[in-house]
Amino acid sequence: MTTEVLLISLAVLFAVRTPIAIAIGAASILAILVQGDFSLMMVIQRMFGGIDSFHLMAVPLFMFAGVIMEAGGISRRMIDFANALVGWLPGGLAAVTIVSAMFFAGISGSAAADAAAVGAILIPAMKRSGYDSDFAAAVQASGGSIGVIIPPSIPMIIFGFLTGASIGKLFAAGILPGILIGISLIAAATAISHRRGYAAAACFSWQEVLRTFRRAVLALGAPLIILGGILFGIFTATESAAVAVVYALGVGMLVYHEITAADLFDLFVRGAVTASIVMFIIATASVFSWIAAIESVPERLAGALLQLTNDPVGLLLLINAMLLVAGTFVETTAALILLVPMITAMVPGLGIDPVHLGVVVITNLAIGMLTPPMGICLIVACSISGDGIGPVSRRILPFLAVLLLDLLIITFFPPLSTWMAGFVGR
Repeated sequence: MTTEVLLISLAVLFAVRTPIAIAIGAASILAILVQGDFSLMMVIQRMFGGIDSFHLMAVPLFMFAGVIMEAGGISRRMIDFANALVGWLPGGLAAVTIVSAMFFAGISGSAAADAAAVGAILIPAMKRSGYDSDFAAAVQASGGSIGVIIPPSIPMIIFGFLTGASIGKLFAAGILPGILIGISLIAAATAISHRRGYAAAACFSWQEVLRTFRRAVLALGAPLIILGGILFGIFTATESAAVAVVYALGVGMLVYHEITAADLFDLFVRGAVTASIVMFIIATASVFSWIAAIESVPERLAGALLQLTNDPVGLLLLINAMLLVAGTFVETTAALILLVPMITAMVPGLGIDPVHLGVVVITNLAIGMLTPPMGICLIVACSISGDGIGPVSRRILPFLAVLLLDLLIITFFPPLSTWMAGFVGR
């Protein structure tokens, strides 16, 4: 009965829109009470044990770095540079939105932070330029999803923590898939903008590119330092998060002078509140995963799915379908902790590289960030634009089609992920 109580209570709590962390924690407590062999003190012990990890230190640090860089004017300078690069395309602001999201993804590690930081500036700008409001929100939501694919990526940190895969290799593996997704989204946005008659945002000028690059060079240096340090073995992925915080503070306070000592307290509070949401989900999901492991839930579910197919291609398609459905209804962090143990139980002996698998999993869940009811990028973009989820969801459909095509390429062409990862030693 324990497994049934665990899964059914979780499904019921999700159905009545209980907050993710509360739903997972409550379902876990009910299962422990039904199982009867453990004290409820185990809930507290497992929650603390679940977040007591050196790897997970990177989560609040990268979130804090994103908060600092937004406050320090870094995101604005990146947007100006993106405008000089692609603003001359039809519907230039739509392309600028996606390029800016790619730049900010190299800092924040979070799709929600990416969508909020860039969307707060560019959604109003698109609306003022005559773009339909729901289209502006759809473009921003689609671009924001890149935030968890281009490194650093908080979901990749969690995947590495759960599976033992090298986080540095996962970061490197996300670079080319992230660029592929960014270019394809720009192509889709440009084609739609051309059909709808949205004008270019600027004329191309090498002088403007150089001018905005000079202003943004320190902002662009953050992702280069983070990724370069990991690729060349100077520091680990977790240590790179601390480097990102120090770099962001240095640039924001000493170079751009947009952060003062008086601002630090509020920034620390914002960073702590943002990170606490993710860490609380990880803590309660750790209890859920512990009970599931005791009851052999991952192995049993994996065995049931493997009866459908043991072909690697069919298995990857099955994993993709399962993750796309789960990403629609379950928050990304929770989905990782709940589903990754089952997925990893399915793949031994089938020749699927764990780093490649990590990129496939994260890409699936990134697509889930665009779909209601749990699509965080969709929700953030709608809250900025003031549109309803229904109209924006319809506008997102062409971008979803492009992302699904990208997912198939990433899934069935492993070198796209594993080639860059091969340059990372740890």
